[in-house]
Parts: sequence; structure tokens; C-alpha cells
Amino acid sequence: MLGGAPELSGRWERLDPRPRAARMLRQVLHVGLRTSFHALGRFVAGHAVFFASAPVLLSILLGASFSRYRVEGDVESLLAPKHSLAKIEGNLVESLFPVNRSKHALYSDLQTPGRYGRVIVTARRGSVLDPVHLDTILQLHRRIYQMQVTVPAMTVGSGSFNYSFSYLCLPDDRNICIVDDIIRAMEEIQSARTSNRSVPVLRYPITQLADGRQAYIGHQLGGVQGWGPGGAVRVQGTGVKGEGVRSAKAVQLTYYLHSRSGLMDRVAGQWEKAFCAELKLFGSLHPKLGLYPSTSSSLRSDFQFSSVLARRPLLASLGVCGVLAILCCSMRDCVRSKPWLGMLALLSVTLSGLTAAGILNLTGATYNSTYLGIPFVMLGHGLFGSFEMLSSWRRTREDQHVKERVASVFEDIMLRFSGSTMIHLMTLGLAASPLTNMEAVRLFCRTAALAITISYIYMLSFYSSCLVFTGYLETRYRHGCFCRRVPKPDRLDSKPAWYRCLMYTRYQDETQSTNIPHGVGHTHVPNPSLTHVETRTENSSGVSGHTASAIETHSPPEIHLTTPTELHPQDSHFLLGCVRRCYGDWITNTYVKPFVVLLYLVYISFGLMGFLQVTQGSDPSALVAMDTATVLYTRAQQRYFSSYSPVIGFYIYESAPYWNASVQRDLLEYAKGFQRISWLEAYLDYLSDRNESTSQPRENFTRTLRHSFLRAPQFAHFADDIIFAERGQGEEPDVAASRIFLVAKTTENKREEMSVLLDTLRRLSLTSRVRFLIFNPSFVYLDRYATAVSSPLRHSLLAVLFLLGLSSLVVVEPLVSLWLGLTLLSVQFGVLGFMTLWGVEMDCVSVLSLISALGHSADCSGPLLCGFASGRGESRTRWVRLALERHGVPSLQTLVCYSAALVPVCSVRSNLTRTLFRCLLLTAGCSALHTLAFLPTLLTFLPPSKTKDHRLGRDGQRQEVECVEMNDSTRVVDQITTV
Repeated sequence: MLGGAPELSGRWERLDPRPRAARMLRQVLHVGLRTSFHALGRFVAGHAVFFASAPVLLSILLGASFSRYRVEGDVESLLAPKHSLAKIEGNLVESLFPVNRSKHALYSDLQTPGRYGRVIVTARRGSVLDPVHLDTILQLHRRIYQMQVTVPAMTVGSGSFNYSFSYLCLPDDRNICIVDDIIRAMEEIQSARTSNRSVPVLRYPITQLADGRQAYIGHQLGGVQGWGPGGAVRVQGTGVKGEGVRSAKAVQLTYYLHSRSGLMDRVAGQWEKAFCAELKLFGSLHPKLGLYPSTSSSLRSDFQFSSVLARRPLLASLGVCGVLAILCCSMRDCVRSKPWLGMLALLSVTLSGLTAAGILNLTGATYNSTYLGIPFVMLGHGLFGSFEMLSSWRRTREDQHVKERVASVFEDIMLRFSGSTMIHLMTLGLAASPLTNMEAVRLFCRTAALAITISYIYMLSFYSSCLVFTGYLETRYRHGCFCRRVPKPDRLDSKPAWYRCLMYTRYQDETQSTNIPHGVGHTHVPNPSLTHVETRTENSSGVSGHTASAIETHSPPEIHLTTPTELHPQDSHFLLGCVRRCYGDWITNTYVKPFVVLLYLVYISFGLMGFLQVTQGSDPSALVAMDTATVLYTRAQQRYFSSYSPVIGFYIYESAPYWNASVQRDLLEYAKGFQRISWLEAYLDYLSDRNESTSQPRENFTRTLRHSFLRAPQFAHFADDIIFAERGQGEEPDVAASRIFLVAKTTENKREEMSVLLDTLRRLSLTSRVRFLIFNPSFVYLDRYATAVSSPLRHSLLAVLFLLGLSSLVVVEPLVSLWLGLTLLSVQFGVLGFMTLWGVEMDCVSVLSLISALGHSADCSGPLLCGFASGRGESRTRWVRLALERHGVPSLQTLVCYSAALVPVCSVRSNLTRTLFRCLLLTAGCSALHTLAFLPTLLTFLPPSKTKDHRLGRDGQRQEVECVEMNDSTRVVDQITTV
């Protein structure tokens, strides 16, 4: 059939060589998707009122659900790894040795019951053991002991009840409240001074009480100076076991509460509030003492307090961002200027956030302070989409109808915007999957993915409708800000200078001569009338009516290129004019490129330096608001109680032959080098003092243990550490489980040393003949924390690279996917390295910021790469300048507004917001460097190439002659004829 038509057969031969199947598939998908978005744009423009009002009404309806607003109360479940061996070990320990069954002694660093009150008392001058300070501390203890709280009854008319600490405390076997051993020691000292007896020697860290019992006070007495040999004074933390205490700077008191039911838990919560109020009052009456309280609810309230502190700065961020968005959308030309679109873009992001919050409230989700980063994730993505749409609108032909212009905008940018949204959803979605072991990360990513989805829908509906309305204002020759009709030039001449400045426009004069964008080959046929003839070259996938399609055309040699010095109507936009006339030429200058490459090498070097120094931040107190009770208490504890580690429980959870000499040697060897509170060691010494063998038959060993050792007053407290299992009738029971307490000598890096100690003892438990485990509540945060925190980031990064690799087969050019993947890796590497150099640790908040940085960097650099790769012909430098002009300016506008919105956040007195500010600011900075400096320079001498196809002759060009008849008053196209 084609052979009979020579003119067609010749044209068919010019299509060889045949494109590959993948390229053909990409072209088919591109045409189909662009056509679909074009139809969607026409549909939205035709129903602009509905798409503008529906999101507003939906947001108002869902916003009414804030009556169901709930705050997450379990901070441990958020910040600790969800699945860890430490949690399993903690459950086993609680089942064997529950804290409510302890009858003699409790260790504040080991037992964490449901409710407690704790205070560190420091002496501003002198020692807490001085008579004045010691009496004051004991007075404080008595006031707390006698303090009462009034709780109304559950039933109406029953009045109220008063509860004191003696009713809420954990009692011992004599029904007396368990108090810290340091209180008993201080009472003995006070009694001796009152009766003029010799003061008993207080030893550290293990002292002996008046009843002969050995008590560990290393976690209760801090800042200790002891007596050394020859009366010399030992400095803090250098003492040995059993040395006499000369002075101490701090003492820690803990009051455990027994919450047996819901009512008692509510009463205990009221007691904790009264406890903090009492300490505040007592501190004001005794300024010589420093009081640092902490309760079981302090971490939760201080963690959520960051949200309260950030309310006003977030509103300030919204205001600053709104002002800059208005400025970025403004132009010198009052008709083309669209300042309200900047405010409406911010309103679209706000409405999407309100809708997402309403959905969360209706589904029963809870809030936590890590959600403070979600508005900035939405802001970066939403602003970039709005600025891209506005930039594409300015490149459309101004003589077209508004519906056609909006359809062309959809056809031009929605494919790229949808791709960047998919990257956001892929990174956040995988991090929100059950593979994530950190609950705070999972909840954040789940909520952010929902917010991004709604923001994308609102960008297609609400913001696009607003673009339609402002387009009608432009078509009707109205002022972009005041919406009033701009007078004709002859009428403006008689107006004042300020009025002429406000009403300045060249829209009516330039419309017919600026339909082809800057930098695209075109010829003009002079025509003084309103009808003009234009000859243009298009490829098969060009966009009819949208000037952005010219980026994919092959310009014929005889068509000239517009130079940057020619007048262009869009130069009235400040940033666009600067990029077109100054920055594009400067960044692609031959003499500037070596310095940019050198800057990138410096960037990689510093990123590597920080990457090698990454540290994990497993301390939950590093994520709370500053100057709160938790932070002040933690600082005091690190200052005065850092010489020894927390008490570590060494639990033997299976029956073991304790009477065997080899087992005894193994257990003593395991505890060697620690400060020990061990029933086994005390029992062996007890047998040695009685001149009995420590290696006895099981029956004798157990009988002496039960009937002699545990009944001695000085050893009775060890009964809490042993569980006996009954055997047959008439036989001595077995020791089914037992525990001993270990305390290690530590330095300033206590948490790192505890992590190493945990790994060492766990490896030892795998090879030991005695089945044991170790536990401390801090292990819940330390156990596999680095893996739990970093795994969501690795999964998200791999998911993005996989998505880019898969899309390169069917949707995106392979080189674009490669460049975008390398850019994402480079941005992530830089943010991770620089945040470490800035003092940010790898915790859940920094990981959340790194995950969101993947989508943010894709937003900024993806359109630039696509715009550069889609061009054919001309030079690399020319297409880099065009890509910067068309996609670099929206990226720059987004980064300016985004960075300005972050500035008020740095004023929040919170560790969480400080980490968030630093990470997000580094994300914006690294994305800006890659989009505006590194990529424009590297693309000028690295693939993809810009070879010009010389086989296409003049006969192969599609010549389009467009006859356009314009009406000045309505500026609506009457007729378009395409030949």
C-alpha cells in the first residue's frame, strides 16, 4: 500500500533505524498519560467551582472531628525498638521477680514500676551530709511521706477521699513502706549526732547499715569524695569499694507507688502532680538546695510539650512562607502577575493537612511530637507543584482559551509531578510497613503518606481551579492583585505616577509576539494586523498549544535562536529574569565549572568525614523540650551519678546446681570486676565463716540456705532474690531461679559502654553452662537501636532506586533514572554527613528527616533532569540554561519559601525541633546545591549527549501555519486553522 505512494514511502524510509521496543513503549505511555492529563485538565477547568469548593467543605467537615483528638501516652512504645530481645527479657524478669512483690529493697535504676516519684537533691555549697543539709533533706522526706492528695469519689454525692504515701507505697513484709537505704543511713547519722554518739562511717558504694545489712548506695549518693590512704581526699568517682565518704554533692530519693487498679492509678497520677508541686514549694523555701524532680509521667509530658511550644512558631512559619510565596508569584506586569496563587498554594497545603488530621481523628489515631515534621514535608511538595504549574502556565500561549491553557499545563507538568509524588509515597509507604521496627518512624511515615496523597489530590482540584479563576482575570485584562480592569494606555497617561506604576503592563502589546518561548527556534512573519502567521517545528509527541513542547523538537538550521538580550515579557518576573540573563550564563561559564567541580569534591569530603562519625542517639531525653523536668533531672544525674552504671540484673532463670564448686566458680567469675549485691557470694562467705564447705550435697546446701542464712536479719533481704520450687514430699526444694545485681564502673560515655556491656554479656550467656540473662530498663532503648533506626532509611532508599530502575524500562529515560538515583544518593550522603558534623545524632527524628529528604530532593532535581534529557539538538549548555529557566526557577522559589518557613522553628526550646530544623535545613541546602549548581555544571560535559540529527532535511519538517484572529476586548480566540 505504501509502495504506491512515493511521497509516503520516502517518508517511511526516513524513520529508520527503527526505535527499540523500550523506547516505543515509553513513547506510547507518554502519549497516553499526557493525553489523559490533558483531558483531566479540561475537565477540571470546566468544573472549576466544584473542584474549588469541594475540598474546602470536606476540610471543614473533617476538621470538626478534633473533639476526638488524643495524644500518645506510651513514649517507650514510640522511641524503643518494637521487637527486641530486651523487651522479651523484661517480660520474663517481670514474671519471675515482679516489683510489687519486693519486700525489702528496690533499686531505682533497675525497677521501673507503673508510678513513682524521684528527686535529686544537691547542695549548692558544702555537702549534703553536712548537718544543716542532712536535716533539711530528712525534713523533705517527712513532708513527702505525710503529703496527702484529695481525689473525688467515683459516685455522685460520696464526697472525696484523702490519700497519703503510706497508703500508696509498696510495703515490706512488716507492712512498712519501702524507702531508699540512704534514708536509713542518714537517719542513723542524724540520730548519732543528736545523742552525741560517734557518727557511723558511711562507705561508698556499698555501706553497712545498723542491722548489719550490706546496702548499695551508688545510685543514691552522688558527687562523692572519699578518704584515701593517709587521710588524702579522693576526687569524685575514684573511690574503691568500702571507702569512707568524706562529702557528697547530691542524693537521690525514690518513692514507689503501688497502682493496683484503675482508681489507684488515677490516685497515683494525682500524687505525682502533688509531689512536683511540693518540691517546687520546698525549693523556694530552701534556696541552698537544688531540687530536680522526675516522675513516671515526666518523659511523656515533656516529650509532648514540644508540640505546645511549637504552636506559635508554626503559625509564624506559615505567615513568613505566605509572604514569600506571594512575592515569588508576583511580576512587574500587573496583568500577568498572580500574587494570590502563592497564598492559595499555601491554603491548599493547609486544607490537605486539615483533611488528613480529620481522617486520623476519625480512625482513632493518636498524635505525638514527631508529627511536627509532617507540615514541612507537605509544604515542600505542595509548593513545588504549585510553582511548577505557574511556570508552565506562563509558557502557554496567551491567545488560547483558559481551559486549553489549563489542559496544556496538566499535560506538561502533571506527569513529572505524579512521578515525584510516587517517590514520596514509595519512600514513606515502605517505612510505614511492618518491616519498620521503630513505632515513631512507622506512624510518622504512615501519616505523612496520607497527607501527601491528599495534598496531591487537592493540587489537582483546588489549586488548579484557583489557576482557572486567575486565568480568567488575566484574559479579561484585570489587575492580578486588585482584580480591577486595567485602563488602556491612552487613559493611563493622565494618571499619577504611582497609579501608572501599579497598573504597569505590556500584556496587550506583547501577546501576539510572545507566544513562542524564549530559546525556541521560530520565525515571525511581519503582520501589522491582529492576525499573524507562524511557522514552527514539532515532533510527533508535541503538545499542541503549549510552548513547553518545543523542548523536544529539532530546530531547522535556518531558524534563528532568540538571544538573552532580546526583550521577553516574562523578564518582568525578578527570579526568572535573573536566571535567564545572569545565573544561567554564569553557572555554565567555562571558567566557573572547575570551581563547581571542586566545590562538589569538598562537599563529598565533608560528607564522608561526618559519615564516619555517625553516632546513635538512643537516649529518649534528647527528644524532649529543653528546660523541662526530664532534661534538668538527666543533666543532674549525668553530673553526679555517672561514676557507676545503672544496676544490672543478672537473672538465672533455670534451675542450676549452685552447690557444685565449678558452677560457683563460673558465677563468681562472671561477676568479677563488678560491684556486686549477690546472695550467692554472701552465702558462700557465710558458710566459710561457719567453717563449712561451700561444696555440699544439694539437700544440705538448700537446707542451710533456707533455715539459717535467709533467717539471719542481715541476710533476710536476699529472700526477694531467690525462687524455690517444691519437690517431692519430705525433700528440700530446688532453687528454680535467682538473681544478683551488678554495677559497672563507667566514664562519661555511659550509654555506649552499657551497649558494649550488653553485647558482651549476651555472648557470654550463649556459651555458659548456666542459663542466665541480664536486664536493665535502659536496654529496651539500647538493644538493636542502630539497626531499628537505620533500617527504614535503607529500605526507603532501596525502594526508590528500584522504582527508578523499573520506571526506566517503561516510563522514564534510563539516563534520567540513573542521574536522579545518583542525585538522591548524593543528597542523602551529604545530609547524613553534615548533620553529624552539626552535632545531630542518629535517632528517630533525624531518620524521619532523612526519609523525607528523598522525596524533597526528587522534587527539586527530577524536573530539571527530565527537561534537559528531553531536548535534542543544539548544545548541552543551551539546554542546561533552558532547563534552569523552566524548572530551576520553581525549585529556587520552593527552596526560598521552604527555608524561610524553617527559620521560626529554630526558636523553639526543644531538642526535637532543633534536630528537625537542622536536618530539614540541610536537606534544603543540599537539594539547592545539586539542583542549581552541581547538576547544571556536570550535565554540560556528562551524558546524555545532545547530538543533532542531520538526516532530517527540510522536507522532513512539519510546517504549521496558524491563523489566529484576536479580539482585543475579550481576548478570546475566534478561530484557529491549522494547515
